[in-house]
Amino acid sequence: MIKIWSMKKNEDQAAKKKPKTSAAEIRVQKDITELDLPSTMETKFENPTDLLNFTLYIRPDDGMYQGGTFEFSFQINANYPHEPPKVKCVKKIYHPNVDLEGNVCLNILREDWKPVLNLNAVMVGLQYLFLEPNADDPLNKEAAEELKRNREQFLHNVKTSMRGGSVKGERYDKVTTEK
Repeated sequence: MIKIWSMKKNEDQAAKKKPKTSAAEIRVQKDITELDLPSTMETKFENPTDLLNFTLYIRPDDGMYQGGTFEFSFQINANYPHEPPKVKCVKKIYHPNVDLEGNVCLNILREDWKPVLNLNAVMVGLQYLFLEPNADDPLNKEAAEELKRNREQFLHNVKTSMRGGSVKGERYDKVTTEK
């Protein structure tokens, strides 16, 4: 009988040492196992035990941003899925929906977020921004105006910026292997 009590005590101590899995971590685990990413997208976890912080790489195979590799950091707080993940573009890019600090204008990351949405929805939304930049809801107003006013010049600016060049005095990070 004493042996059973000591075994129970050891189990209780082991359970106390093991950190509890939060509701956010459980939901993120579920979201990650259900990811259905195309070959143009890839996730990377710097710390495999930390599912709440990771990087997404998007490599568009079509559209104006084809040939680039765009890196987004995801930070998920303890209130997920009641609050959206914090998503930032790591490199400085020329895009109507991404400002120079890397903030992303995607409606489901702000006012249209609902707990039924998941990480896959966010990732697909980000990919869509590279296929169809939205000049009507911009964070980079200059890029949006250029897209509306002169699509050819906008395309030239995108290509220049992706190679690490300057557009209107602003230098952008190189996101392509093209010279």
